[in-house]
Amino acid sequence: MVLTTSLPDRDPLPTYLAPVPKVLEDLGLRFAWLVVAINLGGTAFGFWYYSGQLADTALVMWPWVPDSPLATLFIALAIAAWKLGHEQPWLTSLAFFGNVILGLWTPYTLLAFSDAYGYLHPLMFQFLFWSHLAMVVQAYVLHRISDFPVWGIAVALVWYGSNLIVDYFVPVVGEPHHTFIPVPRDAPMFLGADALGVVAAGEVTFAMLALFLALATRIKKCELGRVRSDGTATQ
Repeated sequence: MVLTTSLPDRDPLPTYLAPVPKVLEDLGLRFAWLVVAINLGGTAFGFWYYSGQLADTALVMWPWVPDSPLATLFIALAIAAWKLGHEQPWLTSLAFFGNVILGLWTPYTLLAFSDAYGYLHPLMFQFLFWSHLAMVVQAYVLHRISDFPVWGIAVALVWYGSNLIVDYFVPVVGEPHHTFIPVPRDAPMFLGADALGVVAAGEVTFAMLALFLALATRIKKCELGRVRSDGTATQ
């Protein structure tokens, strides 16, 4: 086992692909095991949070229910793999997609249904809101440990594409498997959409954003000559 001790270089990517200041990126990578531990703690909390919904969901569909806990698990495993000297591009891509999509979707949903979420304690509301935005921040650090090969992006796209399908369009087993929302699915919202349409539109939008960011990062790294023709990173 070879532990990674040096910090990877920071490629000169455009701000929209690397908005986190280098000092914060370095801090997160330097204390990578602490970041792993925090995400594992968030994963455990998330599975507890979803326990009621899992109890009402067919066992075969469980992997598509606890979206945020899986996203934090993905990033914990991705960073741990990198620290152990075996970065897995498919796992890092899953972590990037998951933390961008769920990191944005949860605050979006909390705001869209803020009146109906009145049953949440204000501290819980704030915790859910800001902790999920922090997921987006840590996703933006992953470009330091991966070059997002197209095949890795494809793995993430297949997984999160299937997640969109069973969440909102074709449940396969039972009812749609999206996170519980505090109003009926057919409740009228804005722009003629119902509640299910509002949450679906948000997740589809954020999934497309994650795809664009991952592909754009790959393209920019290729333009900078950071990726060899065989797909591996240069030093």
